[in-house]
Amino acid sequence: MISYTVFLPIVGKYPQSQPIAGESYNTVAVISDPTDRPAEIHPDLNLAVRGYVPTSAELQLIQYDHPFDSQAPQLTGLFADNRLGVVTSAFQVYDWDWPADRRGLPIADPPVTLAGLAATPEELVRVPSSGYDVGWLPTGYEVMVLYASAHSITLKYTRDDNVKTGYTLHLENICVEPTLLNLYRTMNNAGRSRLPSLFSGQPVGRAMSNEIMVAIRDTGAFLDPRWRNDWWQRQ
Repeated sequence: MISYTVFLPIVGKYPQSQPIAGESYNTVAVISDPTDRPAEIHPDLNLAVRGYVPTSAELQLIQYDHPFDSQAPQLTGLFADNRLGVVTSAFQVYDWDWPADRRGLPIADPPVTLAGLAATPEELVRVPSSGYDVGWLPTGYEVMVLYASAHSITLKYTRDDNVKTGYTLHLENICVEPTLLNLYRTMNNAGRSRLPSLFSGQPVGRAMSNEIMVAIRDTGAFLDPRWRNDWWQRQ
């Protein structure tokens, strides 16, 4: 007999999602083929499909001696005050066994692939900027939304409906702005030929608690959000 543990939402635990005054959201045309399966069950688009486990690691930013991209997205931009992240928890995201189409073992290299960052409950969470010229979007948008749910969002720094090229950012434990969430659902249901787009610094929602969770990827590979010289250069 197989048993399952089901986690159900607790009424009243989380702040209610409210529209952010003055914000509006638009869409851009996707330049790749649509994703090969529904986004909500895609292990590259919805982080919850993979899942993650806590790991023992340094709860601080670390200077990692390796080649790094001086134009990478800067996670200081998650917050209005552009502060350095204070790491409050660390996790390993599960790998995915694509031939078997099932969850694999937790990714061990790098040792952390999802990090909790200190936040103030209900503070705005924003789109981090990158140093790349995003002129391919005629109106200057920075990211496209690959997936969104009430409490998570996946942002892509290209207009491809996949994580195969460029940077991808997973944000968990946030209240996604309801107008943005509704726009994503509309575009997703319409076939994903267009998806929501956001400017650098534009809010995507609010922190649900005193921690938001962040995973960052480059050409599909999960990297360590604690790397000071990669994601926290502009401080």
